[in-house]
Amino acid sequence: MNNNSDITELGDLAIGMRAAYVRGENAMEYARKMSNTDVNSSVATLIAYDLQAGSYIANAKSDPKAREHWCNQLAAILNPYVTAESAILEVGCGEATTLAGVLNRLNNKPMQALGFDISWSRCAHGLTWLKENEASARLFVADLFDIPLGDASVDVVYTSHSIEPNGGREEAAIKELLRVAGRVVVLIEPLYELASANAQARMRSHGYVQHLKATAESLGAVVHDYRLLDYCANPLNPSGLMLIKKTAANLSKSSTIQWRCPLTHTPLIENSSGFFSPKTGIIYPVLAGIPLLRSNHAVVASSFEQLNFLRRLP
Repeated sequence: MNNNSDITELGDLAIGMRAAYVRGENAMEYARKMSNTDVNSSVATLIAYDLQAGSYIANAKSDPKAREHWCNQLAAILNPYVTAESAILEVGCGEATTLAGVLNRLNNKPMQALGFDISWSRCAHGLTWLKENEASARLFVADLFDIPLGDASVDVVYTSHSIEPNGGREEAAIKELLRVAGRVVVLIEPLYELASANAQARMRSHGYVQHLKATAESLGAVVHDYRLLDYCANPLNPSGLMLIKKTAANLSKSSTIQWRCPLTHTPLIENSSGFFSPKTGIIYPVLAGIPLLRSNHAVVASSFEQLNFLRRLP
């Protein structure tokens, strides 16, 4: 949330979407009707995903074979691009059910594994899942459209049905993923153009993304693989692969994780109390071990550095 209208929308939707969810209705559909739009807003997405927190782990536990198939499939796609020196990032990691499974199945364990989600509750559940599955990754709260990482700071960036609700914002999403990625972007998303007529109708009704390949190519990206995947949990939401390799002109030789302020894009210094921008005096707090790195989490705290909080490490 970046402005007063977002805050107003949060107040307007929080109670109504929660009530709709309790009634067993589609909370996102409720939000679209209330806003009289076909587009899913970031605020509505945040509320909807937070309300669902815990359900993805429950589903993973209820059908371990399906989860195994899914994670095996993704690990096989990522394996050629992940080395022991790599940094990888899952965008929209939810409760880390996919991230943990992929990490445990990669041929090479990456040097750094990151994941973020718009929902703090989902990240909190994700930390528990990672521990239970003996996987290690850094989870944080962030916005897909303003990722708090520097340019080309992560070797491999991938999604797993995480940009799908952002119909109408395809260009902004892909542009941001390309900015953060040092070597390759792997999109595992429903591919509208390759879907059946029934699946396309469902995707339109939910406000899902369309024209991903055409959008990427319009941004100058080179799409090296574009196809439906062999295994998909829901035929009406067909999982597909779109693989983008960075060109030689913009290829990063090595990835170094650099945190940046999502509001001002200035460098952030991390410690146990938060992430501080010396250039602006803005700090982002850490809640129960999970960094809150969306622009609406920004706190003006110019004395944070002056009072030596930066040196108060655990």
